[in-house]
Amino acid sequence: MADSEPLNPISIGLDDGYAFTKVAMPDGRLIAIPSRARIGRSNVTWLNGSEQRVFEYETDDTLFAVGEVEGEPTHFDGYPFSGLNRAIVQHALHEAGLAGQSVHAVSGLPVSSFYLKDGDQRLELIERKRASLKQAVQPIDGRLPAAIAFHEVIPEALAAWYDHIISEANGGVQLEAERLGVPVAVIDIGGRTTDFVVVADQAVRHDSSGSLRCGLLDLKRQVASAIRAKFDLEELSERATDDAVRSGSVRLFGKTHDVAELVRHARREIVQRLHAETQRQLGRGAELERILFVGGGAVALAEDIRDWFPNQTLAPHPAFANARGMLKYLRYVCQEPT
Repeated sequence: MADSEPLNPISIGLDDGYAFTKVAMPDGRLIAIPSRARIGRSNVTWLNGSEQRVFEYETDDTLFAVGEVEGEPTHFDGYPFSGLNRAIVQHALHEAGLAGQSVHAVSGLPVSSFYLKDGDQRLELIERKRASLKQAVQPIDGRLPAAIAFHEVIPEALAAWYDHIISEANGGVQLEAERLGVPVAVIDIGGRTTDFVVVADQAVRHDSSGSLRCGLLDLKRQVASAIRAKFDLEELSERATDDAVRSGSVRLFGKTHDVAELVRHARREIVQRLHAETQRQLGRGAELERILFVGGGAVALAEDIRDWFPNQTLAPHPAFANARGMLKYLRYVCQEPT
């Protein structure tokens, strides 16, 4: 598109997590894809008109296959600034119908990656994240790329707080005054990290906020390790691991095997770690008006966490709370360029 042609940028909330990448659209649509990709060509040919499920993108002179591939691990410190992340985000934007569009986005970083413990911002990391997603990513099959022209970064669990206090209805927006003025904790159970944010008097209380490096990807890794050990396997695919976590069974050597006890054991260990850190951060939460659980882990572990606090609640569609809050922050709080 020529530089002289006007662009009408589309505002989105972009929760580009280690396990799933979620997009909140201004028309209310919510899109999620697995954060799954690997370096190199897909090496797949789709037969008999089968729907294409792997797509290829190039960024910074590196080719990535995104979709139904055996993905490379995303749980490394540099993932938010990597070509792997950019390729997955570009695919999510295409799935949202944003090919060829100019995009304004707000994304996030874990609380401990955004703030130092004294409350100062980690400006270098924030700027790296902001700049990374603005780098060009080119689909190699002729589709037009989505271009992120403006990008702001906020703490992930704090995004869910914005979702909690800002309401949109009937084409209008309002601040929920009774929520704004009371102390609230947000517990965001994600893929690689679990974030804690306490907001009181419209200020983040850093002595009760932070991140624990533990999430749903740890559960999957433990389950995969236990299954490999039980059946003497060198590898176990992501798909087989996901099936085992979801159903308690795995298909190997042409037969279905019950691994429910292995999954329960791994689940108990993860829940115990999360519960211990939650108590360390929040105590009994007696002076908090509400403790809000969000994130994909809050869905997957709903039965395990349902009675941790008498004043807890699960956010509506909790896996998308951050993405929705990021979009609300972009539309109503930050200085978005016109």
